Amino acid sequence: MSIIIFIIILLVLVVVHEFGHYIVAKKNGIRVDEFGFGYPPRAMKLFRKWDTDFTLNWIPFGGFVKIYGEDPNDENTHGPDSHRAMVNKPARVQAAVLVAGVVFNIILAWILLSVGFMTGLPSTVTNDGMGKYVQNPELTITQVMKESPAAEGGLQLGDVIVGAKTDTRVLSDFTQSGLISFVTTSAEGEEITFTLDRKGETIEESVVAREGVVEGKRAIGVSSDLVGTLKLPIHQAFIEGTKQTWNMTKGTAVSLAVLVRDAFLGRADVNTLSGPVGIVGIVGDAADFGFVYLMSFTALISINLAIINLIPFPALDGGRLLFLLIEKIKGSRISPRISNTLNTVGFFILIALMLVVTYHDIAKLV
Repeated sequence: MSIIIFIIILLVLVVVHEFGHYIVAKKNGIRVDEFGFGYPPRAMKLFRKWDTDFTLNWIPFGGFVKIYGEDPNDENTHGPDSHRAMVNKPARVQAAVLVAGVVFNIILAWILLSVGFMTGLPSTVTNDGMGKYVQNPELTITQVMKESPAAEGGLQLGDVIVGAKTDTRVLSDFTQSGLISFVTTSAEGEEITFTLDRKGETIEESVVAREGVVEGKRAIGVSSDLVGTLKLPIHQAFIEGTKQTWNMTKGTAVSLAVLVRDAFLGRADVNTLSGPVGIVGIVGDAADFGFVYLMSFTALISINLAIINLIPFPALDGGRLLFLLIEKIKGSRISPRISNTLNTVGFFILIALMLVVTYHDIAKLV
């Protein structure tokens, strides 16, 4: 089921991205020969509308638009329909077409997050004015350190702490500070039994706090917070959706910049990346938590798709934007043979990177 959900999400995100390219190209008089759902080989032509073939293709992981003159050649540069070729449009128009896919992905993320805030998204209780809108807050585990007593004892991310006790004490303060105090004051070797709500099932796990997990005090290796459902009025939902979209976009861009820097310095860790196999697992986890979690995760993927496409690397929208900038600076076009070759090589490098990441995803599961 996770695979099917992942395919649907990817199809929607890529089709939205390509629709951005399509609509801006058409608005600027550029010929679009095909709008494909999925990738070739073609299964069937659905219909022809607005001088474009809409097709269904056999490989369901996304979609594409075939824009006339995006990859320049003699026909679209000098042929009878050259006035409708993307390559012959002003640089600002070409840039608008290239950026449109990114913009549409970010708009989609904003819509998903805003609708999520209207229906109710998981949120921590904060002091910024939003806390009053958080309904039914519960003490929830938000992080479990690897190889910690909590991890060894079976505590998991997302577990709601319903109760905690030792032979002599019972947790009464269900706040982050209350849990910390309860754990740090436990005696050496004292077993703490947690009663947890895990996806609607009540379970018990036992943990013994120890020194060295957190510097200077006894700990079990978890972070926790009061997490509830943040449900906002419509106008407030769109405002908060805008803030969250900006924060996600900024965070993704910074993380990607750090990754690129580390790659150039030779210290990037491919294990920190997730390919299709890894994302399928995350999609499954999000779906288990509910539809609103899945909406929020889809928004995050949409933003990731947008930011990655802006990387100035051949075959990506950012690479084509870089070629436009170079042409603007030098005052003449880059040779079609050079640009097409670079885009082809870039495409195969991206495929190779995807295969490497996928291999590591599978290795983590084995």
